[in-house]
Amino acid sequence: MPAGRFAPSPTSDLHLGNLRTALLAWLFARDAGLGFLLRVEDLDQQRVSAAPHVARRQLADLSALGIDWDGEVVRQSERLEIYRDAAAGLDTYECFCTRREIAEASRAPHGSYRPYPGTCAHLTEAQRAERRATRVPAIRVRSGGASATITDLHAGTLTGAVDDFVLFRADGTPAYNLAVVVDDGLQGVTQVCRGADLLDSSPRQAWLADRLGFTVPRYVHVGLAVNTAGKRLAKRDGAVSLAALAELGADAGDVVAELCASAGLPRVRSAGEVLDRVRGTPWWQSEAIWRPWVVDPARPPR
Repeated sequence: MPAGRFAPSPTSDLHLGNLRTALLAWLFARDAGLGFLLRVEDLDQQRVSAAPHVARRQLADLSALGIDWDGEVVRQSERLEIYRDAAAGLDTYECFCTRREIAEASRAPHGSYRPYPGTCAHLTEAQRAERRATRVPAIRVRSGGASATITDLHAGTLTGAVDDFVLFRADGTPAYNLAVVVDDGLQGVTQVCRGADLLDSSPRQAWLADRLGFTVPRYVHVGLAVNTAGKRLAKRDGAVSLAALAELGADAGDVVAELCASAGLPRVRSAGEVLDRVRGTPWWQSEAIWRPWVVDPARPPR
């Protein structure tokens, strides 16, 4: 069944920005008559010990808002062989560069997306052997200077260059761009709703999806939640999780109402209520959905 999805990483409790994206992803999928899937992106081995407990709290928070999903929750940590098998037929090479070396080799301005400059793309076997003696390599896909085009509901058609991006990190962990493409393809995800900060990575993922024989999904990149300084919202900004807000007297219904208001939608108290109110209307034309949402923890939902 064609579906949308929400795929949080279990590194901390969901904050208001995560919950807003989840609600919008659910609305876009359900209003379009699609299924809705939940996937736990728990590939970060350094935090995996806490991941199951955090993931359970995340799922409970989504349920508290009235967000439901279809089928079992998929966990990436249980799918490592699937990612390795999927990548087996791709043209890849070892990369020994550090992030600092890549940044220094790039001409992109500070803070901008930095494509890989191809430093390790044409090393000889002797050069690779020499580098292996001091560094464990990551694995990059050879894109051959390709480009790819995606369609986003708000941004429209976007064409971007595809660099030789990482498929497997130096510790052997599948990288985000590989895992997300394989999961979306195998799960039948046809609509991807996520934060606007991931728009630039979409051509890479579309190119890889095509190479692996998957249908490229349609994208919906929504505005991020930011703090009063304009920085991306984080747990350190204060009472921005459901549990922290509950301690201040705001229940799940208050949070749903605030999330709806932030997107220019009817101020109701559950996901089901807002879907009933907007179904069949052009609710996605609200400009508030696409703009950054400024969250002031000093003024919690009421």
